[in-house]
Amino acid sequence: VQLVESGGGLVQAGGSLRLSCVTSGFNFEDHIVGWFRQAPGKEREGVSCITTADGDTKYGASVAGRFAISKDNAKKTVYLHMNNLKPDDTATYFCAAGWGLVATFWENEYEYWGEGIQVTVSS
Repeated sequence: VQLVESGGGLVQAGGSLRLSCVTSGFNFEDHIVGWFRQAPGKEREGVSCITTADGDTKYGASVAGRFAISKDNAKKTVYLHMNNLKPDDTATYFCAAGWGLVATFWENEYEYWGEGIQVTVSS
């Protein structure tokens, strides 16, 4: 199983980035794929997740209205579109996947994790 994140980097406040999570090695059609983030000195938090079966989505309170998650089942890829980025969005972003049909941030549901990718938002 592999989850490979890409698209991170340095951006100014108010800017946008799109993260990609390319997956392989499991049945993409019946999983949850989520994005989590962890800033230095803070606990990891759920950012957004999506069910690959029916596209049900969930967003963290701090990103709702600014971030959007989408999927491409044919490419087994999940995207996180991040708009109006703020310095508080600076963190390492992780893609994770687990079998399930309900969008959740409960980390026990996520069996597979990517290595993470850095997003830095300058003020």
